[in-house]
Amino acid sequence: MMSQEQNDLITRTGPKDPCGKLMRSYWQPAALVDELQGARPIRPVKLLGENLVLFRNEQGRYGLIDRHCAHRGADLAFGRLEHGGLRCAFHGWLFDATGQCIETPAEPKDSKLCQNIRQRSYPVVEKSGILWAYLGEGTPPAFPELDCFVAPGTHTFAFKGHMACNWLQALEVGIDPAHASYLHRFFEDEDTSTAYGKQFRGASAGSDLPMTKILREYDRPIINVEHTEYGLRLIALREIDEERTHVRVTNQLFPHGFVIPMSTEITITQWHVPVDDENCYWYAIFTSYTNPVDKQKMRDQRLELYELPDYTSRKNKSNDYGFDPHEQATATYTGMGTDINVHDQWAVESMGAIQDRTKEHLGQSDKAIVQYRRLLRQEIEKVVGGERPMLFLDESKARSIQGPATMDGIGPTQGWELYWMEVDVKRRRGAPWTAPVPKEIEGKVHHLTAAE
Repeated sequence: MMSQEQNDLITRTGPKDPCGKLMRSYWQPAALVDELQGARPIRPVKLLGENLVLFRNEQGRYGLIDRHCAHRGADLAFGRLEHGGLRCAFHGWLFDATGQCIETPAEPKDSKLCQNIRQRSYPVVEKSGILWAYLGEGTPPAFPELDCFVAPGTHTFAFKGHMACNWLQALEVGIDPAHASYLHRFFEDEDTSTAYGKQFRGASAGSDLPMTKILREYDRPIINVEHTEYGLRLIALREIDEERTHVRVTNQLFPHGFVIPMSTEITITQWHVPVDDENCYWYAIFTSYTNPVDKQKMRDQRLELYELPDYTSRKNKSNDYGFDPHEQATATYTGMGTDINVHDQWAVESMGAIQDRTKEHLGQSDKAIVQYRRLLRQEIEKVVGGERPMLFLDESKARSIQGPATMDGIGPTQGWELYWMEVDVKRRRGAPWTAPVPKEIEGKVHHLTAAE
């Protein structure tokens, strides 16, 4: 358990909050590129508690500025895209992508009023299907050389979804290896050949064992947590028998991301981005090491659950997340259908808008949660003290953070420590694009005998 003061410290991300200052040290997903397609590329954005408007001008440049006009506060999300900027529909004031006011048409012709008026604005870059914004001070950090940023556009797909809760409890589901054996339990196994684009539905690498069977029958994983340059590495071990052990390697990507295997060929890099203290979006980039991603299939699968334009779930608190007691008795552990996003959403939203951690009781299976919270507090203290937090990179160090390695497969009970590295390296070396081998494991893998 923790005090209310400690809980507030690690959950609240407003401009004046210590954790908010930490979050503003990093590029944040602000929208999907897809959201600014079409004839009117303007979207209201709420990010880290700030109300903003995102737009793309006629020259293709992105702007992210205060949502309320500097004149008299009208909503610029209803503005007009004209003359390289966004024009307020109230009095016609025009702002460029930097927030500079460049026209005040209702004023006298010789007025110089606009020269001294600027909306607050933030830089925006496009990367792997996501528009990233930097809300901090000074020069933004460089992006690390993660696989999702290195892979070509043909081999990545980006999507997002809304959760009505604080960002931290949403993130903590992703660094909790034990919950999958319960929350995502299926009582019967499906045909693994139809598992494309679905989490925990295919066969584990190196076997024909469905992941649903492994999670269901081996529900007391041994969890190892290792500190890395980018956050934490989590290794969950489920011993099948004396000869075989299921090994799942995932990563916490500081500050609010994780990298996990979705299948033998695709990984998920996912961030849980605060909208405000009681809402967040998960943004995910799916990265393929084999064939190009079937973007249309992936999008159609996810749009069965998520509604546009705000990417909210059709199954939610208002309809009990589709809960069916007969299904819970016969088919799934939750009774909430087969989409694990719904399971996760129920779990984290049911904790309340901001989980009251003064009442929780953690166990051995929560060791990654404990380690992450310590790391989060440590990095908050750094920023408050004027230091740069971890993963705030300059260009010279950006390439030092690669990968990270993930794995989900059946390996030897004796020797799994090298096995997972070999599997990851083999996949990278066989990729049709240059997938860098993380330096932390490159020197440890000289051959592929065990993996092959």
